[in-house]
Amino acid sequence: MMLTKPLKVVDMHTGGEPVRIIVDGYPELPKGTILEKRAYAQAELDHLRKILMFEPRGHFDMYGALLVEPNLPGADLAVLFMHNEGYSTMCGHAVIALGRYAVDNGLVPKVEPVTTVNIECPCGMVVASVAVADGKSGSVSFESVPAFLFAQDIRVNVAGHGEIVVDVAYGGAFYALADCRQFGFEFSEGSAKTFTECATAVTEAVREAVPLDHPDHADLAFLYGTILTDGNDVWNEGPTRNVCIFADAQLDRSPTGSGVTARLAAMNAKRQIYEGQARIFESIVGSRFVGMVASTTRAGPHDAITARVSGHAYYSGKAEFIVEEDDPLGGGFLVV
Repeated sequence: MMLTKPLKVVDMHTGGEPVRIIVDGYPELPKGTILEKRAYAQAELDHLRKILMFEPRGHFDMYGALLVEPNLPGADLAVLFMHNEGYSTMCGHAVIALGRYAVDNGLVPKVEPVTTVNIECPCGMVVASVAVADGKSGSVSFESVPAFLFAQDIRVNVAGHGEIVVDVAYGGAFYALADCRQFGFEFSEGSAKTFTECATAVTEAVREAVPLDHPDHADLAFLYGTILTDGNDVWNEGPTRNVCIFADAQLDRSPTGSGVTARLAAMNAKRQIYEGQARIFESIVGSRFVGMVASTTRAGPHDAITARVSGHAYYSGKAEFIVEEDDPLGGGFLVV
């Protein structure tokens, strides 16, 4: 499939999870809300997502961020998130990368010691704070949209595993949360394949059993994935480990920013952590985010929190992608 112009990207990673920032070559999207832009990209421009996310330019677990024109007052930039299945509503690891990218590329005036970047996401405004010292950007934290525990201790029948107890929480996207020990193994014993198979089965079961709704918009009411944890939910000074399997069985190498937010919302609702207590969340590859309950609030009928999640993002390269007219695989493919 031909392109009218090359697609230029800057590649970063946050805690090992890729972020492919699309900086040129994408058609301008129509004016409207961020959710309207998301719907348009999905309906009219999805071939570009496949070109950028799929092989031979990407891979099954690639993740992308498309900068679009902001609609909300006060937004410095707006973003659509994309992955192997479609378009997410929130992505914390990408927000951390975009915060640093915005400072380094002059999208906001650079201020020391902290530069604030207001990022309009499909779930709402997310505020990133970028540490700046001697003109160089560093760690990034973000404060989430209101997050809440939607359903607690739901028992679902998971194919091949029997009854599993899960929470369902919203952190910019909805996740099922489950202790991996219910599947008969400790977190340190789990392989990527085992985590993916178990979490995907939970996602399918919860989608069947738990109808979702969101007080802001129906487009936010879908189960994005499942987070399997080490069960170490009650606050202490040590780290807790988790792995998020989202979209089409895509494995997050980072601790998952929106997933950490959802876990914090569930922990707070269950009185396992309180406002101002910091907790380390560790991923399957050992990378870490620090998360804490920043404030308590409401989201429609739900008691809610905002979370502050901190991490580091790093640059990994730049690329310019083309599609030759006679390339039969140029539109992208996946081997699964």
